[in-house]
Amino acid sequence: MQRTLTRARGTMRVIALTALMLALPALPAAAQTIAITGGKVFPVSSAPIDRGTVLIRDGKIVAVGANVTIPADAQRIDATGKWVTPGFVNAATELGVQEIQAVSDTRDEFAKGKDGIAAGFRVVDGFNPRSPRIQQAREDGVTTVGVLPLGGLVAGQAAVVDLSDGTAASMTLKAPAAMVGQIGDAQQAGVGARGEVVERLRELIEDTKAYARNPQAYDRAQTRAFVGSRLDLEAMVPVVQGKEPLIVQVDRASDIEVALGLAKEYGLKIIIGGGAEAWMVAGELAAAKVPVITGAMNNIPNTFAQLGNRQENAGLLRKAGVDVALMGNAGGGDEEAFNVGNIRYEAGNAVAYGMSWDDALRAITLAPAQIFGVADQVGSLAPGREANVVVWSGDPFEFSSHADQVIIRGKPVSGESRRNLLVERYKTLPPNYDRP
Repeated sequence: MQRTLTRARGTMRVIALTALMLALPALPAAAQTIAITGGKVFPVSSAPIDRGTVLIRDGKIVAVGANVTIPADAQRIDATGKWVTPGFVNAATELGVQEIQAVSDTRDEFAKGKDGIAAGFRVVDGFNPRSPRIQQAREDGVTTVGVLPLGGLVAGQAAVVDLSDGTAASMTLKAPAAMVGQIGDAQQAGVGARGEVVERLRELIEDTKAYARNPQAYDRAQTRAFVGSRLDLEAMVPVVQGKEPLIVQVDRASDIEVALGLAKEYGLKIIIGGGAEAWMVAGELAAAKVPVITGAMNNIPNTFAQLGNRQENAGLLRKAGVDVALMGNAGGGDEEAFNVGNIRYEAGNAVAYGMSWDDALRAITLAPAQIFGVADQVGSLAPGREANVVVWSGDPFEFSSHADQVIIRGKPVSGESRRNLLVERYKTLPPNYDRP
């Protein structure tokens, strides 16, 4: 009996101590100060700085310039002879929601939805912060990604995610960042023709407007039948009100013109995704101030809608005054999930086919950040921004260059990717290997 009472008192003391610890305010983490010195700094939001300094304190950039005072306790990173840029932003990926393309259990970018409509689907809810693909992207200088859902007429809500260590919630910069839909693929939307895809989208927009006027009537079952569920309609309300952008995945020039017409008719804020033939309507896109997320590495069409695809697309759009963000492999393939770091080669190809170097850097840093509404956090080297910084051995668009140092939210990235471990393992043959 006495032993039981002793154990009980001990348990009570542990509970009381735990409660006291939980009640105490959390102690702030010690501030870490890092100074990247001597490199050629590309802030993106301002002119390049020769032999510049980027000063980081407690996860934020506090100063950028040629004559920055460096605190005595700062950890110095010598970038002499190297290039310093913001961490790259890949605008359209399936990173963290697709691991093995052929294994459905590792794919969380598609929602079944209702009749091709999954507007309530938040792709970030299935994001895996421990995906082995993340470290590979970091090593390639990518520090932020757009994670986009796929499929149907309306695929769901995109998110913008920093590739820092942590939980999905702590890594998420903005969710929802945009709604994702399409009007160029009737089969994917579950209908018979392009015109029917547009009709369905119009019906969803009209139903959303009706729902927004009187949601209580819907709850009382006093409305006509709507094409979307309550959660779908709720998610579409900010889109229809012009507060949240709608990414319209579309390639054919005529379909882009239809998307522009819908945006004007309903006051939608749209972004063109893919846009293989966007160069054909560059003037219209510029006049409507509609940005385009596209690629620059492929000119081989995968579908009839991409017959006018060309590698000059991004450069021609930018010259016309269109805001352009680059994404991996607009023509289709595996870059969206497996080769997120290839975004720098997209930029290099864009330069080779007419885009200026500065515009190409902007297209994988500040431009996507502005398009998704997170430019006050990432995409440039400026005081107050997240300290997402990359030190490159040389021009990051050159194949021979590599990231010497990657910093995300003020913390240097460490660890090896599965890709590099495999390279180290197999780059030399064992001494007893029997050659054929």
